[in-house]
Amino acid sequence: MTTSNTHSGAVDPEVRQELERLRDSIDNIDAAVVHMLAERFKATQQVGRLKAVHQLPPADPAREARQIERLRSLAENAKLDPAFAEKFLNFIIAEVIRHHERIAEDTNGR
Repeated sequence: MTTSNTHSGAVDPEVRQELERLRDSIDNIDAAVVHMLAERFKATQQVGRLKAVHQLPPADPAREARQIERLRSLAENAKLDPAFAEKFLNFIIAEVIRHHERIAEDTNGR
């Protein structure tokens, strides 16, 4: 099976079919990731409300450090670059803290 005919630019139909199958799989995974993130943020919103009511700080650096280490380990076991996993989690954590700060302001009138 060849990837393409370099003279005409035509793609072998088997290659095109395999490419479409793989892209469909990627699209399904992307949809699952979005839904999982939505569920995660629903849970962190509840954490933010609980923290606000009890006047706890929006950030928890000790927990964040534990989570980063945990995610790096999970990434290594899954054959995913731990540095990428850490960047991804740091992005999520920053967004969660921003939400918690907003919830605290709305709850405590700051």
